[in-house]
Amino acid sequence: MGSGLVNVAVDISLMTLLAVTAIGIIRSRNLFATAMLSGIYSLLTAAVFFTLDAVDVAFTEAAVGAGISTVLMLGAMTLTRRSEKHPARLSIGPLIVCLAVGAALIYGTVDMPPFGSTEAAGFNHIVPEYIAGSRDDIQVPNIVTAILASYRGFDTLGEVAVVFTAGIGVWFLIGRRRREDEADDPEPETSGDKA
Repeated sequence: MGSGLVNVAVDISLMTLLAVTAIGIIRSRNLFATAMLSGIYSLLTAAVFFTLDAVDVAFTEAAVGAGISTVLMLGAMTLTRRSEKHPARLSIGPLIVCLAVGAALIYGTVDMPPFGSTEAAGFNHIVPEYIAGSRDDIQVPNIVTAILASYRGFDTLGEVAVVFTAGIGVWFLIGRRRREDEADDPEPETSGDKA
């Protein structure tokens, strides 16, 4: 019973930190602070995934969300100002859309089986296929690796392609900015260059 209370306390703490970080991201006008808070949010999300025993998803979130995405945002930030030019006006429309989508998502989960229930459809149909297939067809001892590398191979490849494309895009933008800066500020010739 004691470990159950600890798990609940950890979950409540993580969700509270996520909410506080999200509010900080929304309220911040400094782009550097927003990029850093986004990285913290991703790291906290990775911790939530870890507490749910989704270690592979937690690792991906920590690497892509907190790592690569933060670096890409900081790189893209070199092309912009450090803070917003004008404070954003409060608009009620996005809040209404967000609340409507949130309500629809909550409504869609009402008839789902409880978390971890063995009566869930996945445990009765998909999971036995994955277990048998990873042993007999793919012959990979780690089931998570078999699912990510084989059953979800195209999905994983798509995720990698998206991250790679984003990285290349930011790299080209930063390189273009540097070439423009060098063209605007040519270095004066010295007497050693003429010889």
